[in-house]
Amino acid sequence: MGCAWSSSPSPSPSKREQRAQGYEEPAVLAAETSFTVNEVEALYELYKKLSYSIFKDGLIHKEEFRLALFRTSKGANLFADRVFDLFDLKRNGVIEFGEFVRSLSIFHPKAPESEKTAFAFKLYDLRGTGYIEKEELREMVVALLDESDLCLSDSAVEEIVDNTFSQADSDGDGRIDPKEWQEFVKKNPASLRNMSLPYLQDITTTFPSFVMHSEVEDYTGVSK
Repeated sequence: MGCAWSSSPSPSPSKREQRAQGYEEPAVLAAETSFTVNEVEALYELYKKLSYSIFKDGLIHKEEFRLALFRTSKGANLFADRVFDLFDLKRNGVIEFGEFVRSLSIFHPKAPESEKTAFAFKLYDLRGTGYIEKEELREMVVALLDESDLCLSDSAVEEIVDNTFSQADSDGDGRIDPKEWQEFVKKNPASLRNMSLPYLQDITTTFPSFVMHSEVEDYTGVSK
């Protein structure tokens, strides 16, 4: 998961003086997450950049989220949209600062594996039924392959889905429940490899160098 960075001028002083909507004190967020106070402060600088990349209202909209993760705000992306929906804890169509930090905390290398496992389950449970159905897994596998610019045949995708279900669906009812998912993850820890972002642990020293230049520049009027 990458993030976009703009080399455009910073927001005007009046905007910089205003706290972003949903702002919470770093000490409060640090106490509730895997981040330190300094890391939360660094995340706030990143949040301000992202939340002013297109709409400039101090909130991260879905288009800005897609731009940050995949360097494009155009067109739907099942993976990006699903992650956005899970970050949007208030279900109001935008991500506030507190939501941003709490959700990103799950990807911190020091975050409990149980939190990563639960988030990954929700990621695949597209319809929110409390189970992962075969079609949901198939849709997400295809979305992840598209996001990675990988092309597999339909038969190869089916093999991935069938193999996953043969291992995870222990009671053979055609769906994976949370307990089965937990057991599957224990036996297949690599299934959570995308649930940790190493740079989050060093964000106070790597920010903003870890952030990639992207099409954000097109929206801020600065050419590449």
